[in-house]
Amino acid sequence: MLPTSNFSSKKPYRSLLAGASMGLLALTISQTAAAITTKNVTYTVDNQAYEGYYAKADKPYAPFILLIHDWDGLTDYERKRADMLANEGYNVLAADMFGQGIRPTSVEENKRLTGELYDDRNKMRRILQGALNAGRLEGNDVRNGTTMGYCFGGTVALELARSGFPQKAFVPFHGAFDTPTGQSYDKTTGEILVFHGSADQSVSLESFATLGKTLEASNVPHEMITYSGAPHAFSVFGSDRYDARADERSWKRYLDFLADEYK
Repeated sequence: MLPTSNFSSKKPYRSLLAGASMGLLALTISQTAAAITTKNVTYTVDNQAYEGYYAKADKPYAPFILLIHDWDGLTDYERKRADMLANEGYNVLAADMFGQGIRPTSVEENKRLTGELYDDRNKMRRILQGALNAGRLEGNDVRNGTTMGYCFGGTVALELARSGFPQKAFVPFHGAFDTPTGQSYDKTTGEILVFHGSADQSVSLESFATLGKTLEASNVPHEMITYSGAPHAFSVFGSDRYDARADERSWKRYLDFLADEYK
């Protein structure tokens, strides 16, 4: 079973200027950044409403990215990352995995909400399909897209990869890697790019290595990168686990990877 504890909650979001290094700013904000448009998007799964956040790039036929939140729900952190990617020329839907208005405020709630989805993988996949449908209704080619996620969201991104849904790539940032009983990567169609902190106390390097062996055995193209000294949730600027070096390097590699995928 995938870990449902020891994942850090994000502190109340602080602005990128306060929480991130100037190096990250240099990587993500250009002097000629194009305007983006943003809005909330509501969709329904199993008669329950979900509310995501959509950031649209200022260019035609922009590639699509589905972004999955950490275990504390869709927050300003994910919205900021969606905006950053939209400024780079991608249409991004930050999905809601818990339900409209359901935004946990305690570790206990985080564990309960994520645990329910870990225990019901079919529901997890239905919610993902609902988010993908919402992205499609916004005019995106979701089957030519990329799904990424942070912590819990990274684990969910790998769930979509195992489902066989066709996409360019699946990208977990400090996610969990255990393969649930009865599942495999034999149906995975896209490349997998993994970012992991070597000092992660929630997800071991042994688990990281096992994922690599599993992907190799299933002939899944993959790239897996670790960052020395980086803890779990290393990319969450404004938190006590933020590691600027790992964040800057992983973000730059991610942007380069996307540029290669969609050139």
